[in-house]
Amino acid sequence: MVTLNRRHGSGKSEPPPPDDGKMSLIQHLRELRRRLVVSVIVIVIGFIVGFVYYDEISRILTNPYTSTVQRLAREQGVRSVPVVSGVATPFLLQMKVSLVSAIVLASPVWLYQIWAFIMPGLHRTERKWTILFAAIAGPLFLAGVALGYYVLPKGLAVLIGFTPDQVTNLVDLNGYLSFILRILLVFGISFEIPLFVVLLNLAGVVQARHLARWRSWIIFGTFIFAAVATPSTDPITMLMLATPMTVLFLISEQIARFVDRRRGRAGTSDYAEYDDDEASPI
Repeated sequence: MVTLNRRHGSGKSEPPPPDDGKMSLIQHLRELRRRLVVSVIVIVIGFIVGFVYYDEISRILTNPYTSTVQRLAREQGVRSVPVVSGVATPFLLQMKVSLVSAIVLASPVWLYQIWAFIMPGLHRTERKWTILFAAIAGPLFLAGVALGYYVLPKGLAVLIGFTPDQVTNLVDLNGYLSFILRILLVFGISFEIPLFVVLLNLAGVVQARHLARWRSWIIFGTFIFAAVATPSTDPITMLMLATPMTVLFLISEQIARFVDRRRGRAGTSDYAEYDDDEASPI
C-alpha cells in the first residue's frame, strides 16, 4: 500500500521502456500495409500513363514481330499476319498492356519499397547500402527487360520459321502480346534474383561459403529455370537469359564474400560456423 501511494502520490508516471529498435508484429503489418499502398498508388499512376499512350507502347511491342516477319518473308517466303478475335479482346488487350507497362515503369519504386521493408531488420551499418541498392534495383530490372526485348526477335524467327510453304501463319495478337509481356517480365525479375541473394546475405540468412558450396547446383538450376521460364522454349532465348543470370550470381557471391569478411573483421559473431553436432568448448 505504501508503494502504491508513492507511485501515484508523486504525480510522476513511470518512464517508457527503452526503444531497442525492434518492431512488434503489429508495427510490421502496418509497415507492410504502408509499403503496399505506396506501390499500388505508383502502379495505378503508371497504368493511367500506359492506358493513355497505349498506341505508342503497342507499336513498340509489335515491332519485333513485324521486323521478324518482314525478314523471314524476304529470306524464306514465310507469310504471317496478326489477327484479333473477339469483341472484348481489344479492350482487354489494352488493359493488359497498360498494367504490365505500369509494373515496368514503377519498378524502381516498388523494388525500393521491398528493400525499405527489409531494411529495419538489418544492422545500422548495413542500412547505408539503401541508396546503393535503390539505385541498382530499378536499372537492373529495366536492363533485364531491355535484354528480353533484344532477344525476342531471335526467338520469334526460330518459331515462325517453322511455318510450311504455301501456308499463312495467323498470329493472334492477344496471344502474341501475352507472350512478349511474359518474356519481358521473366527477364526483368530474373535479373533481380542476384540482388536478393545479396540482401539475404546482408540479413544474415545466406553466407558466401554456402553459395560457394552449392555453386554448381545453383548454376545448373539457373539453366533449368531459364528453360522453363522462357515461353518460347528455344535454346537461344534460354541461353540469353541463363548466361547473364549466371554472371550476376557469381558477382553476388563475391559481394557476399566481401560482406562476410567485413563482418569477420568487425568481430560479429556468426553462429552458423559451428556444427550442430559439435560439442561446445565452454
